[in-house]
Amino acid sequence: MAATPQESTAAPTGALGRQTERRIAWLTLLFGYGAAIAVGLFWHNPRWSYGLFIGTGLAWLNFRLLRRGLDAFVDASKAQSESKKPQVPLATYAAIALRYGLIAAVVYAIFELLKVPLLSMVVGLCALGAAAIAASVYEILRPGSL
Repeated sequence: MAATPQESTAAPTGALGRQTERRIAWLTLLFGYGAAIAVGLFWHNPRWSYGLFIGTGLAWLNFRLLRRGLDAFVDASKAQSESKKPQVPLATYAAIALRYGLIAAVVYAIFELLKVPLLSMVVGLCALGAAAIAASVYEILRPGSL
């Protein structure tokens, strides 16, 4: 099936994906840190505010590490596109798996050392989900995105 003139002049999918990734990254920080400030100002509970702040930072870091890992997979598959059985470096798998261990270790250390409520850090981690949903809805509702 031939591409129509409108399809051939559209931006490449990768560029649109990068825009959405950047939007998710800054929305994660906006939602999470906004919630942390609101809790600090209106609920007057600094420990919950700290937890939201820390969880948001970890969610953002998780997203960055996930993006790097997936980019490594894509690069490896492109480099070996002619191969019948492409191979991904073991370090790529290890990096993707270790990010969960890193987040768990940091959350545990902060929970034990600073006595920040665990639930507040988990809610801060949810800022990434909220940002992904908001960015997806924006992409769906934005005029001219189809």
